[in-house]
Amino acid sequence: MQEVVKRYADRIRAAAAEKKPLRLRGGGTKDFYGEAPRGEILDTRDYSGIVAYEPTELVITVRCGTPLAELEAVLRAQGQTLAFEPPHFGSGATVGGMVAAGLSGPRRQAAGAVRDFVLGVRMLDGRGDDLSFGGQVMKNVAGYDVSRPLAGSLGTLGLILEVSLKVPPLPFAEATLKLELPQDKAIEMLNHWGGQPLPLSACAWAEGELFLRLSGAASALRAARAAIGGESVAAEDASSYWRAVREQTHSFFQGGRPLWRLSVPSRTLPLELPGEQLVEWGGALRWLASNADARTIREAAAQAGGHATLFRAEDKSAGVFTPLAPALAKIHRNLKHAFDPARVFNPGRMYPDL
Repeated sequence: MQEVVKRYADRIRAAAAEKKPLRLRGGGTKDFYGEAPRGEILDTRDYSGIVAYEPTELVITVRCGTPLAELEAVLRAQGQTLAFEPPHFGSGATVGGMVAAGLSGPRRQAAGAVRDFVLGVRMLDGRGDDLSFGGQVMKNVAGYDVSRPLAGSLGTLGLILEVSLKVPPLPFAEATLKLELPQDKAIEMLNHWGGQPLPLSACAWAEGELFLRLSGAASALRAARAAIGGESVAAEDASSYWRAVREQTHSFFQGGRPLWRLSVPSRTLPLELPGEQLVEWGGALRWLASNADARTIREAAAQAGGHATLFRAEDKSAGVFTPLAPALAKIHRNLKHAFDPARVFNPGRMYPDL
């Protein structure tokens, strides 16, 4: 596989010398996310496979072009999982795209985000240099923590070649409950239950129905059922439901209206905005399907102490991500310059000057 890395490095050096941007791309299942991709495609799928995996250590090192479904199947066979439940958004999803997009699924509220499970990375920077950061063990404190900023950077800092991930065991048991509640009451109860010793691993509210997933020991699930109440959902139906929320095939996500992703404090009351909402992550994530103008939505999110991202839309003229404060923008620019001085990687994918 080293010849593939050399080919990538030569391509990057040539692009930097000629000032020609490169579009880092795996399966392309997340091309919709962020600003419009630009540049000549550098396909990462040639560099695939598992580098190292010792199930007893709960760590796996895998190459960027590895299909995400293939990685999950390997882990499942050993009773382990990607706890942050990354969405695929298509059969071509790759491990590199998973890390670069930094998107997490329903279990993020309990387990953490993608970056929380990244132990180390190997990457090519904008000079074509082969760099490694972090490590392949749970307890790793050497050097600067460069691995985590790569998660969610949308390929603007470098080509992720390999990533080492924490892979915890699958839950012993799971159960899903359904309750009929208005949005304000659902948010209130989610925050109440969130402060209790309950094994909540996911939640989703939409159209007056609140679904709760419990994960853990069978005894903990029985106790939680008794404390929460509600209607039990059959295991097969529950699995289909959470997959639909994760992959955005749920009916809420259909219809073609712009889809906004609002991150707010979990106790925030229902946002009075036009359109429909779906609530996740204990109330901290509000999906909004709406034709309202960007300024109205972003101001509502800011007043609540959060921010809004234009997740899916045909018209992105209002900008996908919330504009950065000057000090934060400077940090982003410095990072970009340090890793990609010739600005060849995915230019403008996050912000115009990055």
